Amino acid sequence: MTHSWWLNPCKPINAQAHEQAAARQQQLTKPAGSLGQLESVAVQLAGLQGRVKPSLNQLWIAIFAGDHGVVAEGVSAFPQEVTGQMLHNFVSGGAAISVLARQLEARLEVVDLGTVTPSLNLQGVRHLHIGPGTANFVHGPAMTQAQGEQALQAGRDSVLRAIDEGSELFIGGEMGIGNTTAASAVACALLDCPVAHLTGPGTGLSAAGVSHKAQVIERALALHAVQRGDVLQTLFNLGGFEIAALAGAYLTCAQEGLAVLVDGFICSVAALVAVRVNPACREWLLFGHRGAEPGHRHVLETLNAEPLLDLGLRLGEGSGAALAVPLLRLACDLHGQMATFAEAAVADRPA
Repeated sequence: MTHSWWLNPCKPINAQAHEQAAARQQQLTKPAGSLGQLESVAVQLAGLQGRVKPSLNQLWIAIFAGDHGVVAEGVSAFPQEVTGQMLHNFVSGGAAISVLARQLEARLEVVDLGTVTPSLNLQGVRHLHIGPGTANFVHGPAMTQAQGEQALQAGRDSVLRAIDEGSELFIGGEMGIGNTTAASAVACALLDCPVAHLTGPGTGLSAAGVSHKAQVIERALALHAVQRGDVLQTLFNLGGFEIAALAGAYLTCAQEGLAVLVDGFICSVAALVAVRVNPACREWLLFGHRGAEPGHRHVLETLNAEPLLDLGLRLGEGSGAALAVPLLRLACDLHGQMATFAEAAVADRPA
């Protein structure tokens, strides 16, 4: 594969801001380390944003949607037309992420990469028409090289729009009936992990349904085994347009210097792809929650990720990441507004 933008270097962390933020935490009127993960995440954000007191006022949430050919194998509890119907729900304000975006005063962008409903023309949705969903990956590659690169670029373009609007944090979400099957297949290929460990009920499959889904993934892995060593080719063979767009978005955030809050299982698989393609992007990723889908735990462990929440969520849409935003904002407020021992005239620990 020719050298392309996804291999460009990632922006280095601002070491001075990180060090000064860490030093500030040591001076605040509390026992050192007593705010646990809220301290470390504030210091991490300081290094990413290049300021000792980070802030998260401007949020960008991008939902990437696409259909999956593998749905023909009976791997989903929901019919395929739900993908297109949910696009309407997103922009009309009725979806969970729509409610959360309003509450957080976040900008919500909805990008339709390619659904099986080609006539969709929804106001407020960016329709890119990369294809009528992916192809069924048990018979061949899910997408062509050109389609895969278009999807990566779609993620990149969303991040560049976010930066133009002054966003301080990027959240990616996804919608696509069948996409836990695609994400599980990609994760199995990249982690060389037994399919049973990474395959779950998705939107609500029975135990028999999960077993069938695992068998479908096994067939796909066998078909595409030769190219397993090539990360992007594995993504294009087994993934979805929305998973590729998320990977492209995370890579661009790291290259351009925008902090990312990663959502659930599917987004974490996209993050795994991004880190395998360009390992330095890992520093720019924060993780919102640990979801109920069994494969999520394995992917998070591989990425050495410590999510902020563990609420048994399995919705997707970026909803788990959005739910973690108030915690991140409070972490920034505590870090920036608490008094130091000197300011409060409180006696510090003896040296």
